[in-house]
Amino acid sequence: MTIKAVRGVHDILPSEAVKWQHVETVARQAFEVYGYEEIRLPIFERTEVFARGIGETTDIVQKEMYTFEDRSGESLTLRPEATASLLRAYIEHGLFVNPKPVRLYTIGPMFRHERPQAGRYRQFHQLNLEAIGEVHPALDAEVIGVLMELFRSLGLADRLTLAINSIGDAACRPAYREKLVVYLRRYAAELCEECRERTERNPLRVLDCKNPRCRPVLDGAPSARDSLCADCAQHFLDVQDYLKAMRISFEINPRLVRGLDYYVRTTFELTTTELGAQNAVAGGGRYDGLIELLGGPRDPAIGFAVGIERVVQLLPESYGDAWEHRRPFAVLIPIGDEALKRLLPIAQALRVATPKPVPVELGYGGRKLRNELDRANKLGVAWAVIVGERELAGGQAVLRDMKSGSQQQVSLRVLVQKLIALSSEVGHD
Repeated sequence: MTIKAVRGVHDILPSEAVKWQHVETVARQAFEVYGYEEIRLPIFERTEVFARGIGETTDIVQKEMYTFEDRSGESLTLRPEATASLLRAYIEHGLFVNPKPVRLYTIGPMFRHERPQAGRYRQFHQLNLEAIGEVHPALDAEVIGVLMELFRSLGLADRLTLAINSIGDAACRPAYREKLVVYLRRYAAELCEECRERTERNPLRVLDCKNPRCRPVLDGAPSARDSLCADCAQHFLDVQDYLKAMRISFEINPRLVRGLDYYVRTTFELTTTELGAQNAVAGGGRYDGLIELLGGPRDPAIGFAVGIERVVQLLPESYGDAWEHRRPFAVLIPIGDEALKRLLPIAQALRVATPKPVPVELGYGGRKLRNELDRANKLGVAWAVIVGERELAGGQAVLRDMKSGSQQQVSLRVLVQKLIALSSEVGHD
């Protein structure tokens, strides 16, 4: 029986990987120009990192984490998100002594046992950015600015909508939470079973329900903005002013919440109408108390996560054409071992050529010429270089244009320069 991938995970094939590489390259450029530095994190942590950081009552901790005991009996969890893991490293390695704000980003896979559907996998990938140690609302606007710059650089900003909200903090959110619970209990019969369950353990999460049955009730729910204390209300007004100063368009969505317990004050989300129900491409917010909760200093912070799978889905199909240009430019075909020895250093010279390497493949002399040419055709190369006993004796190579079938003799001494020149003419990547 053929072994297949586990349900809910997916392979990223070469034709698709070029899109991923593009997204990651653009992200690194966008993040680093703002002063953010990359941090690479383990994919599993002690379970308490997520239970304490994300919140015991969240769906992630209660239903979705991949948790297991290792051979020593310690409970470990595949990371379901990156923020708690990053902050564990921030605390453990004393990064809080660096000038504030500390700017960090990470890229990698996350794991949640959810029902697989379009754009949502059990192993998924994120870009995560965190700015730590500064409470000023201008930092909120800057972080949102980084996110928008990423999508502008990808050519996608005009196809996305930025929504923002404030969900208050420890001073004012308890009163709002109580008001919301009273309202939701009043209309419990009109809510789905999941919303009724969340009402008792994580009521803000109810506002994020996508079930059409629940929308009429949720649209009439109290707004967090109406319960903001003076400090939170001013902070949110300042964030809006700074976004306007940066000429960043936004909508205020009073129903926008984040699914994790640690968020306070500013929350934001980027959505699209092009991916169906899974319309959120990126989201984030401020989490001023989380670092202290994890045993670190009282450093405030704000960050976001971008779902790479969903970004890749939005990229135009033309990005797939880039994969075609990554194929070898030429195949070097030796006929016999002596020809192979002669072509080995030529292949190496082409692959390290400056200012731009020329990608080539080298046959190993064991196939018939016709088979090698068939293989070159299937690879889609522009040129084939053929060297046999006769060519070696004359210090020549046969250079075959795979599109027209025409051939020419080229001295082995200038073969490298000839292929470099041909590659430059067609702008091969």
